[in-house]
Amino acid sequence: MLMVVKSGGPAAMPEWRSLYRSLLPELEIVGWDDPELDPARVEYAMVWEPTPGRLAQFPALRVILSSAAGVDHITRDPSVPAHLPIVRMVTPETGERMADFVTACAYAIVRDFPALRDAQTARRWDESLVGRRASETTVAILGLGNLGVACALRLAANGFRVRGWSRTPKQIAQCESFAGDDGLHACVANADIVVNLLPDTAATRNLIDRRFLAALPRGASLINVGRAPQVDIQAVVASLDSGHLHSAFLDVFDSEPLTPNDPLWQHPKLWLSSHIASAVSRESKARQVVKAILADQAGQALEHVYAADFGY
Repeated sequence: MLMVVKSGGPAAMPEWRSLYRSLLPELEIVGWDDPELDPARVEYAMVWEPTPGRLAQFPALRVILSSAAGVDHITRDPSVPAHLPIVRMVTPETGERMADFVTACAYAIVRDFPALRDAQTARRWDESLVGRRASETTVAILGLGNLGVACALRLAANGFRVRGWSRTPKQIAQCESFAGDDGLHACVANADIVVNLLPDTAATRNLIDRRFLAALPRGASLINVGRAPQVDIQAVVASLDSGHLHSAFLDVFDSEPLTPNDPLWQHPKLWLSSHIASAVSRESKARQVVKAILADQAGQALEHVYAADFGY
């Protein structure tokens, strides 16, 4: 068996080879740009942002394995063979890290860390900056897939009032569930914090626009850890500048990395991170890939396969 890898660049290849050698010795690993690569022998491809047209050049390819939870970096290439399964990178560590990150952001909003940061910058002692309690804070999670559920359970365990919205109804302990177009508005009504964890589909793109933000209660905050195309960044900035939106935590962007001169870096009500909300270890990724390969070799159903009809 041979797998081609494009994840982490050439510097990551020694670690990938070591991991796969220990987990599945019979699996041969070859780098994406290795001049010795024989396209005819490639059965598996673990990739992040594969070169357009390249996956179609592997005639024996059986499974495409995304190096991330999202697959839009693969599906935007129209030449990718439609019959090939694309497996999303969903691991136990992925959910844990995302829940950690979202809960940390929610607490930063509840205890008003943006205002605390401003007071520190101004060297101003302000005993009024006590924030509020988690138990009186409503968090609306858009997207109740694996990561959305992990966040909902963690937030609820920490005392937040949790709601969730999804394409179809879900039943999650301590989480009020909403579904469909009508359910979206009901879910975010009176929400103090909105967390975006939706997949990138035609139906979700530009969902969080000026009208969406205006419908939120004044003083609400946004946490975007899903996909960048769903959020109109200029609308977010305008809402922050007007005082309607309290703060926004952004982990994903249309163009990454942000350039050093991007004005978003300096906005006082924005908290930015470098697409790391649910970044997992290479060991965790390798274990998940091996699990998928063994299932494929045994003729078993693959988990976390991208469904083109739904867009995720």
